[in-house]
Amino acid sequence: MTALPRGETPGPSAAGDDTVVADTAAAAPDPSTEDVGGDASRATDSEAEETDGTDTAGTADTADTADGEAAAALSEAEAELAAQRELRERIEKRKAEKDGPIAAGAKLSGPAADLLAAVRAVESGEKPGAAFFDAPAPAPRRVAPAPAPVRPRASEPVRAPQGASAEAVAAVSAVLAEGGAPEVLAGPAAQTLGAQAADVLREDPWQLLAVAGVRPEQADGFARALLGAACGPDDERRTAALVGWLLERAALQGHTALDASAVRAALAERAVTDPDAAVQHAVAEGVVLVFQEGLDEPADEGAEELAESGEQAEDHAGQEPPQVLLGLDRYALAEESLADGLARLVNACEKDADWSEPAAAAGSPSAAELIRTVAAGGLVAHTGGEAARAEPAALITAARSLGLQAVGATHSVDGRRRLAEALDDPSAAVTLAGLLSGADGPGRDEDGAIAVDLLVVLDAPQLDVETAAMVVESLADGTRLVLSGDPGVLGSAGAGRVFADVLAARACPQVVSRTPDPGPIGELVSGIGIGELNQVEAPGKEVVIVPVHDAGEAVHRTVQLVADSVPRAIGVPSADTQVITVGHGGPAGTRALNAALKQRLNAGPGRFGGFDPGDRVVHIPTPGRTVPGAVVSADAEGLHLDCAGTPVVVPQERVESSVRHGWALSAHQAAGMRWPAVVVVLPGDAAQGLSRAWVYTAFSRGERHLSVVHGVDQALPRAVAQSPSQDRTTRLRALLEALPTATV
Repeated sequence: MTALPRGETPGPSAAGDDTVVADTAAAAPDPSTEDVGGDASRATDSEAEETDGTDTAGTADTADTADGEAAAALSEAEAELAAQRELRERIEKRKAEKDGPIAAGAKLSGPAADLLAAVRAVESGEKPGAAFFDAPAPAPRRVAPAPAPVRPRASEPVRAPQGASAEAVAAVSAVLAEGGAPEVLAGPAAQTLGAQAADVLREDPWQLLAVAGVRPEQADGFARALLGAACGPDDERRTAALVGWLLERAALQGHTALDASAVRAALAERAVTDPDAAVQHAVAEGVVLVFQEGLDEPADEGAEELAESGEQAEDHAGQEPPQVLLGLDRYALAEESLADGLARLVNACEKDADWSEPAAAAGSPSAAELIRTVAAGGLVAHTGGEAARAEPAALITAARSLGLQAVGATHSVDGRRRLAEALDDPSAAVTLAGLLSGADGPGRDEDGAIAVDLLVVLDAPQLDVETAAMVVESLADGTRLVLSGDPGVLGSAGAGRVFADVLAARACPQVVSRTPDPGPIGELVSGIGIGELNQVEAPGKEVVIVPVHDAGEAVHRTVQLVADSVPRAIGVPSADTQVITVGHGGPAGTRALNAALKQRLNAGPGRFGGFDPGDRVVHIPTPGRTVPGAVVSADAEGLHLDCAGTPVVVPQERVESSVRHGWALSAHQAAGMRWPAVVVVLPGDAAQGLSRAWVYTAFSRGERHLSVVHGVDQALPRAVAQSPSQDRTTRLRALLEALPTATV
């Protein structure tokens, strides 16, 4: 690793450049000595605080028309939303069939549990009785002898979700004007609250909190204007809306549930005089569900259970009281559906398949172990770094050699490209969003399940609980599922910590790769993963430290690195160099850096809604997905983008909300993607946002070169040394541990 004095850039001296590169051991500091000149890595973990629609990760696949035959096909975004709605309907239907908070027979295992499940399935009409007689295992789906030719994708506009009617928007606008609220909220409110939104808001003004971006104090002002003296801080309509708002905001931070005591404390901070009664009312009204640790169902009488928790604590003095969690039904149902689905895959799979021949031919011991493990189980977790991605690729190739339909799904288009390069058949690499929407992959069978025998989900830490539930619900009995990823990276943009919970619950066999990431960057990142900021030798300037004093200097040096130093010294052009910083706001956030980089690399008036042809951008087709691209042109149809070779048209009305400049990204946005060169920017005000996961994620995005614009002093080694904590409250781990399929 190379540390540069202030004002110097990597590479040989150019004419008029009097800087001298110091190839000394000042690279990465030893955490014990905390040598400032050698902080080989600096990164931060707080960009999740700014989720303005761009702090999401995603794929470049937009809506594809199937044949261009009759009516226009759904866009990928619409298809994904439709799939989510279908999933929730199935979950709610199954939920309604359950009689009580604890299903009878929940503790059974083995043949007894199978028999009970069979009886219930027959009684409910879900399956005929004959379905449970002995029958041969389903025949594997055979790989087609030759893939069909891929038609080039036509440019198709990205359609916005269907909005509310003009009449509904006008009615809501009138109510908002009466309450002194901005008219711009009329459309979102009508779309969120439905056709009767105006009546809903007039009856319960705090329902305005359901609209994204509205805060409690704004809803309070709106309510006072409409209701006058009839409203107060303890109005049950207000307290119920506040409970829902608190949990929705927690979901944006990754939580699927919150401790009831935390909710009560937050209510007290917002002038609610009786938080206990407020929570009980919210539970009674169905705004939230209540759970106790160790139970896999909501409490039968939630409000009463919550009210009696204090009495139970007194009765069990000296014992730790059970944890009471509150959760929104959408996440509770998704977690329960996911846990049930994973157990189904474990139990329904053939356990004695013979994959010994392809395992013996695998290119590494870790790949061979993965192949053997998958042959014996329906669900397997695989962990490892970037180099370990070769092992799932070997697994997919082995399964296809046995005549099975095997597919690998990645979080991003870049991930799909990297996986395709490692496969004999690149068509076996798809994006997860494309697989779910039908734009990629083998499609669905006659029962609506994805037509695969083996699905390998790479970048598994990026799976949120709703997407994971959708994936598992889409897999037929007998399908094998492998969740593969690097547990050290940042978690999903959506709620949940699926991969971490599966690993922690030991719900399935786990294969830990023994393949290390190569080179100085790999060595550096491997040390960060175990809490060590080690010195690394970087003779080819693979890692360079650029110290700065303040945010202004950080922006200046970043532009200099991207536009001049890295292309000149490393040979990586600006178009292949990605800037990663802590958050979106601030003097050295993504907005400030993108403005400076645009001025240097593609200056222009921004005549297309702030964009010019050639601008580097990211497109957010749906929350949780970030698609890098470039602006091609704009017309009455919308903004035309080129996203990894796929033409995308973003309608004018969606440009402002779904397109951002993309020279600089946050680490959450960059997760699942890699670039030849990466510049990580750590201004002084980023120190409090640093964490080991952020540093690990940001530093591991570079393939050939990593520059660190470093202004956080000793905050970096402290962040790396600090043990990672479970920063998200979820129920999935407890649900998985309660299943009889959990393994030790």
